[in-house]
Amino acid sequence: MTALPGETPGTDDAPAEDAPAAPAPGDGAEGPSPDGPTAGPDAAEAPGAAGGGAAGADAVDVVAEAASASSEEPPEAVEESAETEEPSEAANSSVASADGSETAEGSADAAPAAELSEAQAELAAQRELRERIEKRKAEKAAPISAGGGLSGTAADLLAAVRAVESGEKAGTAFFARTAPAPAPAPASPRPAPAAAQPPRPAVPEVPAPQAASPEALEAVRAVLARGGAPEALARPAVDALGEQAAELLRTDPWHLLAVSGVRPEQADGFARALLGSECGPDDGRRTAALVGRLLEQAALRGHTALDAAAVRTALAGHAVRDPDAAVLNAVEEGVALLFGEGGDAEPDETDAEDGEQDEDGVREADPTADADAAPVRMLLGLDRYALAEESLADGLARLVNTCEKTADWTEAAAGAPSPSAAELIRTVASAGLVVHSGGEAARAEPAALIAAARGLGLRALGAAHSEDGRRRLAAATGDPATAVTLAGLLSGAQGPGRDEDGALALDLLVVLDAPQLDVEGAAVLVEALADGARLVLSGDPGGLGSAGAGRVFADVLAARACPQVVSRTPDPGPIGELVSGIGIGELNQVDAPGKEVVIVPVRDAGEAVHRTVQLVADSVPRAFSIPAEETQVITVGHGGAAGTRALNEALKQRLNPGPGRFGGFDPGDRVVHVPAPGRAVPGVVRSADGEGLHLDCGGVPVVVPQERVESSVRHGWALSAHQAAGMRWPAAVVVLPGDAAQGLSRPWVYTAFGRGERHLSVVHGVDRALPHAVAEVPAQERTTRLRPLLEALLTPDAASSTG
Repeated sequence: MTALPGETPGTDDAPAEDAPAAPAPGDGAEGPSPDGPTAGPDAAEAPGAAGGGAAGADAVDVVAEAASASSEEPPEAVEESAETEEPSEAANSSVASADGSETAEGSADAAPAAELSEAQAELAAQRELRERIEKRKAEKAAPISAGGGLSGTAADLLAAVRAVESGEKAGTAFFARTAPAPAPAPASPRPAPAAAQPPRPAVPEVPAPQAASPEALEAVRAVLARGGAPEALARPAVDALGEQAAELLRTDPWHLLAVSGVRPEQADGFARALLGSECGPDDGRRTAALVGRLLEQAALRGHTALDAAAVRTALAGHAVRDPDAAVLNAVEEGVALLFGEGGDAEPDETDAEDGEQDEDGVREADPTADADAAPVRMLLGLDRYALAEESLADGLARLVNTCEKTADWTEAAAGAPSPSAAELIRTVASAGLVVHSGGEAARAEPAALIAAARGLGLRALGAAHSEDGRRRLAAATGDPATAVTLAGLLSGAQGPGRDEDGALALDLLVVLDAPQLDVEGAAVLVEALADGARLVLSGDPGGLGSAGAGRVFADVLAARACPQVVSRTPDPGPIGELVSGIGIGELNQVDAPGKEVVIVPVRDAGEAVHRTVQLVADSVPRAFSIPAEETQVITVGHGGAAGTRALNEALKQRLNPGPGRFGGFDPGDRVVHVPAPGRAVPGVVRSADGEGLHLDCGGVPVVVPQERVESSVRHGWALSAHQAAGMRWPAAVVVLPGDAAQGLSRPWVYTAFGRGERHLSVVHGVDRALPHAVAEVPAQERTTRLRPLLEALLTPDAASSTG
C-alpha cells in the first residue's frame, strides 16, 4: 500500500464556525454562547477557514502515486455536531425556481414535530408510545405548580434541593439509592389496532407542514416588530410555538429561543424592547427558557440529561446571578426533571452539617470517609427523553423476562457457517435480548441467525439503518423478504405488519447498525415487539454513535443486561486490516499491492478540493473501473473551504453542471434527503413538477413537496461521516483538510475509513493530528440514564457474557 504520510509541515488553523445566526432582534449584544453551537443529528462539525495541510509530491494520477509516511487521524472535538442555521422567511421558493443556492442541512429543530417522520404511518407508531407517555404524565397531576405536580424521584430531589438551600440538611441525606426494582411482569396488553389498516402508498411522501393561518402570522409579525425582531422569524415562530405564538411571545418574550438559530442575547434584546425595566437576567421566564435551551442543545449533541453543575455553569455564563434558584425554578415550572444518581450510603447528621457542599448542593467527599460511598450526582433532563429511557428499559426487561424456549436450536447451530455464527444461534436460543458486536464481515452472522430461525418456522427478520444496509443483508441471507429498513418496519411500509394486539408480527428481530439507534426510536421499536419475542442488537461499537439523543447500544453493553456475543470474524483485505487497527487505537501501515488504500497529501484546503474532484472524476474510475456515482466523498464538516458545501459545489460543476432549475437541483444530481433528524437517505434527482422534487433513493421513488425541498434536500456527492454511517460504497474518498483536525476522533476515523469496499483514498492535510486522534481521542461521552435504569431492572443473573 502507499504509505501513510509522515511528519510534514502544515498549519493548524482553528476551525471557524460556519453557522449563520438569525438576524439580531433588539439591541442585544452578540457574543459566543457558552453552550456551544447547535448540534444536529445529521450534520457534521468542524467547519472552518482554509487550513494548511501536509506537503506532498504532486502526481498526475494520484491513485498510482506513492507517498511515504504514516497515516493518522484527527482528534474528535464533537461528534458530528451540526451548525445552527439562520431561520429564513419561509421555505416557499418553488421547486421550479432557478435559485441555485445551497440547501439547509436539516437540523433537528428546523421543522415542527409534524414534519419529523418519513411517512404518516411511522407517526402513528410513534403516537402509540406518546399516548402511553401522556397517560403516565397525566397521572402525576395536572399543571405543575411550584413542584406540587411532581412525584416519585423528581419530588424527592426537589425536596432535597429546597432543604439544601434552606440549610436544613445536606443534599446527600436525601439520595440513598433504593434497592433495584424487581423484574417487571409482562407488559399490559397493547391497544388493538384499527380493524383494517389502509394500504401504504407506493411512493412514500413526506407530510407537508401544517400551514400557519394568516391571522397567526400577522399577529406574530406585529409582536416581532414591537420587539425589534425581523419579520422573517414569524413563520418559524408559528411553526415552533403554534397558533398561539403571538400571545406566548407577548407574555414571555424568551419563547423566541424556541426558534431555530435565535441566540440568548438576541432573545434578551427582544425581551427588553417588549418588557422594558420589568425584565432582568434572573427573570424566571428567562432562566426557565435558558434551561430548556441548554437541555435541547445537549440532546442534539447526544445527551439525554445534563449534570446540574454543568447547567449552573452555563447559566452563570448567561449572566444569571443565582443559577441554583434558576434550576429550581425550571424544575418547578416543569421545564426540566431532576434526577439523582449515586449516594448508596446515607451520611450521618454530623457529616451532613459540617461537610462542605459543592455547587450541586452535594457535600464534598471527606478524604477520611468511606471510600466506597458513592457521591450523589444530580441530573437535569427533558421529560421526553426521561420517559423514553424509562419506557425502553421497561421494554427490554419485558423481553428478557418473557422469553421462552420454544424450539430446539441445536441442529441449526451445528450447521452454522462459522463458529461465531454458531455461538450467536446458541445464545439467542435461550435469551430474549442479545447483543452482538463485530465489524463489517460479522454481518454474515446475524444473516445466518435469521436463516436458521426461519428454518425452525419462526417469524424472523433483520432491520438495517439504511436502504444500502437492507440490500446487503438481503444478499447475505439470500432472501429479500428477510430484510427491511428500520423506518420501513415501524411505518408498516415494509415487513409483516402488526398482529391483532398491535405488535409487530415477529418472533425474532435482528437490528443491524444498532449503534445508530437513538433512545426515542429504540423505545418505539421495543414497545412494538410482543411479549416473548427475541431481539438481537447487532453492530460495531467502534463507530460513531446515533445522530439522535442517547447511546442505546453502548448502554446495553455497559449494563451487561443480557448475553453478549463478540464476533471473531475479521474484516478482510487491506482496508479491513487498517480499520481493525484503528478500532484499537493503532494507525498501522498496511500492505496494499492493488492500491486498495492510497494516501494523497495536500498542502491546503484548495488543493484538497482539487485532488478530491480529480480522484472522483478521473483517477478512481481509470484505475479501478469504479464510476463516479459509486464513489462517496466523506469529510468532517459542512462548512469551511473543504466542507461538504464546497466539495459538493466543485463536484457538481465537474460531474453534473447545470443551472439548478429545480430549487437549486438538476436531474442527475446526487443528493441526500433528510426526512427526519438523524436520517440521511442518499438519492438522485429525477425530475420535478407541481407535486415536488422527484428522487430515486436506492430504487425507492420519493417525492419531496416543494416547501420541504430547501430544508430537507441537499447535494450529496460529499457527506459527513454521520450521514454515511451504516452505508458502504465501492470506493470512498475521505477528505481531511487542515482545519478539520479538531473535529476528528477515533470513532470518526473508524467510521469514515470503513465506508469503502474496494478502495479508500485519504486526502490528507492534518499532519500529526490523524495518529493523535486514533490513539488518544476516544468517543465523546454522552450523559444518559439508560444504563442505571437497566442495572436496576435486570439482575446479573439475566446476563452472561460470551465471546
